[in-house]
Amino acid sequence: MHTGKGQVLELILENGFRRARISCDEPLIPFPGQYLSAGTASQPDALLVSLFSTESAPKSFTASAPIPGTWTPGTEICLRGPLGHGFTLPPFARRVALVAFDTSPARLSGLLESALKQGAAVVLVCDENEFQLPDEVEVQPSSALGEILEWADYIAFDVTRENLSELKETVGKLKQMSVKKKAQALIRTAMPCGGIAECGVCAVTLKSSWKLTCKDGPVFDWDEI
Repeated sequence: MHTGKGQVLELILENGFRRARISCDEPLIPFPGQYLSAGTASQPDALLVSLFSTESAPKSFTASAPIPGTWTPGTEICLRGPLGHGFTLPPFARRVALVAFDTSPARLSGLLESALKQGAAVVLVCDENEFQLPDEVEVQPSSALGEILEWADYIAFDVTRENLSELKETVGKLKQMSVKKKAQALIRTAMPCGGIAECGVCAVTLKSSWKLTCKDGPVFDWDEI
C-alpha cells in the first residue's frame, strides 16, 4: 500500500456519468477491482471516497463515477492504496463475460485490455453503457444473461450490496454456474474508513460468515458468495 498526492487532470462527462482522469505515481494506480481511498487537503473533514479505475496510462488513471462535485481540474487529492482484493483473470480464460448487474460497467472495463491481450472473446452484459468499446467486444442486454453465463468460462460481476441477494437469486434460477467456471463479484458499498478502522459500515454477509468489503473484498470469489 502507498500514500501520495494526485491531481485531477480533467473531468469526463458521458451520458450523465462524471468520471475524472487523475495523475499520480505508478504504484498508486489500482488494478481492476481494487480501489484508492481519496480526499482533498482543502476539505479534511469530508468523507473519503473510493476510486475505481476504468483505464490506466503512464502515471495516470481514469476514475469511475461518482466523482465529488467539488472536484475540478487542478484539484489536488490525497491518495492511499491500492486497497482490497481485485479481479484475477485466469490465464486459461478464452470466453469472458463482464456483467454489470445494476448500473454502469465502468469498474469492469479495466479487464478488457487483459482479456483481449490473452486472446479471449469478451461479452459485456449491461443495459447502460457509456463507453466506446473495442470492436472485438460484444454487448448484450441483461435479458441474455442466462445464455452468456452458459457460454463463458470466466465471469466478472459488478453489483451493489443492496442488490447482491437479487443477483444470487437470478443466477441460481439460471443454473449456469457450474464448478468448472471461474466467477468473481465486485460488491459495491460505502467504504469510508478504507480498511483502517474496521467500522463495519461495509460488512456483507457471505456463505460462511460476514466480511468487510473494504479489506476482504471488494472482489470476492463466487464460491464465497
